[in-house]
Amino acid sequence: MPANSYHRPREMAAAPPSGCPIDHQWSALDDDYLADPYPIARRFGHEQPVVFAERMGYVVLSRMEDIVAVFTDSETFASTNVQDPVFPLAPEAAAVLSTPDFDPVAVMSNRPEPDHGRIRVFTRDGFSFRRLKLLEPYILRRSHELIDRMLTLPQPVELVRAFAFPLPGETVFRLLGFPERDDELLKGWCLDRKAFQWGHPSAEQQTAIAEHMLAYWRYCREFTALRRDEPHDDLTSELLAAHREQPDLLSYREVESIVYGLSFAGHEAVTSLIGNALLCLLPRRDQWDELCRDTSLVANAVEEVLRFESSQVSWRRVVVRDTEIGGVALPAGTQLLLNFAAANRQPDLFDEPDRFDIHRANAARHISFGKGIHYCLGANLAKLELRIVLEALSTRIPTMRLHQDQTITHFPNITFRGPERVLVEWDPEVPQ
Repeated sequence: MPANSYHRPREMAAAPPSGCPIDHQWSALDDDYLADPYPIARRFGHEQPVVFAERMGYVVLSRMEDIVAVFTDSETFASTNVQDPVFPLAPEAAAVLSTPDFDPVAVMSNRPEPDHGRIRVFTRDGFSFRRLKLLEPYILRRSHELIDRMLTLPQPVELVRAFAFPLPGETVFRLLGFPERDDELLKGWCLDRKAFQWGHPSAEQQTAIAEHMLAYWRYCREFTALRRDEPHDDLTSELLAAHREQPDLLSYREVESIVYGLSFAGHEAVTSLIGNALLCLLPRRDQWDELCRDTSLVANAVEEVLRFESSQVSWRRVVVRDTEIGGVALPAGTQLLLNFAAANRQPDLFDEPDRFDIHRANAARHISFGKGIHYCLGANLAKLELRIVLEALSTRIPTMRLHQDQTITHFPNITFRGPERVLVEWDPEVPQ
């Protein structure tokens, strides 16, 4: 498989780095960690800020300063593993992805320098202030349309399916230019993809997901070819125009691969973020009621959600040259898991870190979008979407609350954290 393939197979580490503390028991896929990672993450941050998690084959870093050091040193720590499966692929799934025409290349989150910087110039333009301003009316309109539909449904309403899942997906599809008629097909292909890259699915599940990924890639290739022949005012057309003007700096295959990568990465985390925001706010009626009375508080509330209950609780890197972190020598090839769940609640950085507070002065100090050259390209879009969502829901359904008879579960994966289902209800006199 070429070195710059978008997805590369994982080989488990044979042994921990010499001198590194070892945890023989813990995995980020354990049920108790999936249910509530923060007490366990806090223990790592306090007792073992650098530790080899034997069951996963990763060195886990839990201190903010260490994570920032990794993010800001791209010459020592590469991002080439962030889209790879956590565990080795089943032969059946590998066979599907060996289909000759499945050949996306690494372009953004998993492309090292200097190519990452070369490509990011073009994609950054696509997330410009102008493009976000063009998207904002769509996000606002679609939010209210989804609320209108929710208000017609019998209560309790399952919010993820009715609102949090469709809105972010449709938003990034409009950004790229995908037609609305294909929304349901595309979202169906996306449903289980995070299990492939960040979970531990069975061989049968891996194979089904791989088939969806192949279909999704083929769709993206066909759509890119369509926009090549019939440009529109969308990000795909902008990237193709850049390719025509500077083919040596942005290849056609890279445009196809950007479309493939952004069309998934641009919405999965936001779906989780919307669910997390409501789980933070609705049980805290004083803070929810404050937002209902004064939507100017929403912007900082978004930052506090990102700190307190991020939709990404970890990210990955790989050591490319021998180095040292926290007094532990890490040889080249060491796989790293960056533990946001610990860093975002680090006691010496945030007062009462386990308290959710929409007025927190330094809420934006979180690490949830990364740092350095790979800082999340869609950070401003994600914040814009959540701000519009919270303003719309607090204005339209101020009496919204969590349905009492429910159990919140989280999809088993090491990185994305968000509720699979959220049942909500409200007083019947909500205006239509």
